[in-house]
Amino acid sequence: MRTINVQDKTMQLVGRTLSPFVRRVAVTLSLYGMPYESLALSTVTDGAAIKGYNPVGRVPSLILDDGEVLIDSSAIIDHLDELAGPAALLPRAGAERRQVMRVLQIALGATEKAVAAYYEGQRRPEGLSWPEGLANLEGQFLGGFAALETMLTGEFLCLGRLTQADVTALCGHDFAARVMPGLITGRFPRLSALAARLNADPRIGGTAFKG
Repeated sequence: MRTINVQDKTMQLVGRTLSPFVRRVAVTLSLYGMPYESLALSTVTDGAAIKGYNPVGRVPSLILDDGEVLIDSSAIIDHLDELAGPAALLPRAGAERRQVMRVLQIALGATEKAVAAYYEGQRRPEGLSWPEGLANLEGQFLGGFAALETMLTGEFLCLGRLTQADVTALCGHDFAARVMPGLITGRFPRLSALAARLNADPRIGGTAFKG
């Protein structure tokens, strides 16, 4: 297999790390030591520019050094894992991969519902929010976070080491803590402690949204 020297690559990450999906890519790039430039485009104000990379108008996109554009955080991270090889935060096969994937999907699903709840509750025009729908979304993401809280019996969510499940849980937690603090403050002490511990690593904490 050809060895790829990622240190020679200059990639560009499209989107602001306010998005937990952009941030999970940024954290992964940072932990893998892969240099990149940030194109901090906002889906609110830079929609046309973002559609130049992803016709759906979503972030993140990752522009590789040769101009190829990857879209969707999971697809992007899959490529980064391939480059990282044994250092990948997701095992490549077997029972360990299945274990991490299960926890990762709970973290990712909870994060998706947290973003949807934020848009339903805070981004819709006044009078157009759907209270029952919002309550359902909040219940879904809080249920996911509660499951992660129960799983945190040690320092990490699974395998006794940092995995992509922890990275995704961190990004979802920090997003919700920023935009909906009243819903999670003090509710998930283990998850909050994990986030605080990971954010103390400058490779991780340095990706937090500064706006």
